[in-house]
Amino acid sequence: MRLSWFNVVSLTLGFAFLYIPMVILVIFSFNESKLVTVWAGFSTKWYGELVQNEAFLNAAWVTVKVAVFSSTLATVLGTMAAYVLIRGGRFLGRTLFSGMIYAPLVMPEVITGLSLLLLFIGLGLDRGVLTVVLAHTTFSMCYVSVVVSSRLATFDRSLEEAALDLGCSPMEAFRLVTLPIIAPAVISGWLLAFTLSLDDLVIASFTTGPSATTLPIKIFSAVRLGVSPEINALSTIMIAIVTVGVITASLISKRSLVRQKKDEQQAIRTQ
Repeated sequence: MRLSWFNVVSLTLGFAFLYIPMVILVIFSFNESKLVTVWAGFSTKWYGELVQNEAFLNAAWVTVKVAVFSSTLATVLGTMAAYVLIRGGRFLGRTLFSGMIYAPLVMPEVITGLSLLLLFIGLGLDRGVLTVVLAHTTFSMCYVSVVVSSRLATFDRSLEEAALDLGCSPMEAFRLVTLPIIAPAVISGWLLAFTLSLDDLVIASFTTGPSATTLPIKIFSAVRLGVSPEINALSTIMIAIVTVGVITASLISKRSLVRQKKDEQQAIRTQ
């Protein structure tokens, strides 16, 4: 496909619209002035101020803790749900089950957050880290399920059948054959769930309590009083972490695909 001037201009304007604000934010995080719109010289003092800000550090720790637990639980449940949907065939309640799995994809976050809030109140659970973890697991597991389902749909089942013929039990075949092959999709689902948890504001605002303030809620509360250079510094650190994570995941996925192709070629040669 040949690139036309229209496509080049459209892509340039689209990427500029998405990334120029981030570039400006990163630049002004090194601003000497307290005014985020006035450049007064290069300085890294706001990063030092951020390290000494206990409120932001506590919120960051809560956010990371919630993201790790919720993404791990969502990955386990989402992978199990994807396996049932792809390999379970037709069973009673399949339509209802798939609808419940994919409903959070199209459900407004306000409705999801309010529903979970009413559920936790009905169960008598105090809002805190546990309720936020459960809420994030609920809406992020569907994304994991979609990613893993797409990989399982193209999976060559003859590999599992060969493992079963060689004496493996179904659980061993899944652990030794299926799981290593779909591992890139599982890792991608975990990273996606982790990113969604880090970024969530609406659902967390319904399900969190005073003892579990996440970083997005803390930033939103601080921005209402005016954007400070510390928030720019914090946002720059988050952008750097996400960038490193995306690059690392891409390299791992690429290496896994290359290794898989080599194994397939070697298996063909030995036949």
